[in-house]
Amino acid sequence: MYNLVVLASRPPDWSHERFVEWWRGEHADVTRALPGLRRWRHMAVDRALEPRSEGWDGLSVLSFDTADDLAKALDSPQWAAAVAHVGPMKGRRIAVMGEEAELFSA
Repeated sequence: MYNLVVLASRPPDWSHERFVEWWRGEHADVTRALPGLRRWRHMAVDRALEPRSEGWDGLSVLSFDTADDLAKALDSPQWAAAVAHVGPMKGRRIAVMGEEAELFSA
């Protein structure tokens, strides 16, 4: 799998609960239409392990078969719609891409 990982924080005037509900609901309705999307996992952050990790509300992992499939998704009208849906929310985000390697499975 080739993944797009997004770590995000809510807009300053939103509660954590509102942001997670929006991300998993309204925003997911727009984003799940990405071409080539094979899997999408979301984690709502409920606490940070250390002070320097505080301030984040959630993490999404969007999975594609290949880097080319992700590139096509990022070039699609569906991605443009997802970005437009976020609009000027004023939250923070980090977005990174890379190949997944499973290191352990029980």
